[in-house]
Amino acid sequence: MDFYSSVAPGPVIVFALFVSLLCFRRIRMLSAKPYAKWRRICERIALSAAIVVFLAAGASTVFNALAIHHYRAVYTPQGRLYTVDGYKMHLYCTGDGSPTIVLDAGLGNDSLIWANVQPTLSKTTRVCSYDRAGFGWSDLQPGPRDAHRITDQLHSLLTQAGIKGPIVLMGHSIAGLYIRDYAARYPQHLSGLVFVDGSTPLQEDRVPAETKLGLLKAELEVLQMKWLSVLGIPRITGDCNIGAGFEISAGKMLSEDQCRAALLTALERESENFRQSGEETIHTGPFGDLPILIFSQDNHPSASEPRSKEDEIWDQMQEELKSLSTRSRRIIAKGSSTTYRLTGLIY
Repeated sequence: MDFYSSVAPGPVIVFALFVSLLCFRRIRMLSAKPYAKWRRICERIALSAAIVVFLAAGASTVFNALAIHHYRAVYTPQGRLYTVDGYKMHLYCTGDGSPTIVLDAGLGNDSLIWANVQPTLSKTTRVCSYDRAGFGWSDLQPGPRDAHRITDQLHSLLTQAGIKGPIVLMGHSIAGLYIRDYAARYPQHLSGLVFVDGSTPLQEDRVPAETKLGLLKAELEVLQMKWLSVLGIPRITGDCNIGAGFEISAGKMLSEDQCRAALLTALERESENFRQSGEETIHTGPFGDLPILIFSQDNHPSASEPRSKEDEIWDQMQEELKSLSTRSRRIIAKGSSTTYRLTGLIY
């Protein structure tokens, strides 16, 4: 159970009603107080404003909780839900053929982030995308969210779904750590790895000091975003009305999912265990002649602009991924936008 999604709305609503009631009671008592007229007027105005604010917060919280329940009930997942460690996990497979490509999204994203990738790959082989615990349609699970635990759950999910191999794991961002861990611990039936701007173990130790400050600031922003989500502020401001997925319904679910505090909790837990995941994967590989493909964004599309220290470090780490196999290849998507940064939440 996620505190911010399942528990927090109740106390917020009760607190809002309680404070509003106290303010209303105080307004009624002002007439009997021996205060100057100007003070009673000012206090009535302030108390009335407080009542409006707290009642609005309570109403917004109620509306947001009902909206989340509604959309998750109406827009059912494509694919199937399997029970892993007592919790539901979502897997969506399309296409036919071999090997089976398993898509693992970056931190903060779910399976729908592959909306344009999966249909294209499905034209040539079988492709499966899944939601890690707490993202998309998969239940939030208790306990640490490090690489070992996440890959154990993925292995159990694929086993239950009858996907025995050959398998190619394709991981974006933080999932680059997870697919490395999977390759080291479950090499059976694994026929290849694909890194899409994949994270590398303990990369935070190699970034500039100002970048580390940016990571700390990002963690504080997540906490702020959680409470804003509980209050329904993103929904009121229209931030829940964006996104696109495999279909209209899936796109709607994707946009609504961004307004769930459970997603932020899952994001936070994986972020908190980012170093642990790095320590678990720092000694993984090399993987012999396992085919490995590395896709990297073009972090220096303009020759007129100087390259930042952060870009240089990131490019070096991407190049180092080639040492994981004697059959590796790196492809830089020339002209691609520079949306990935080590300072961001999406590792």
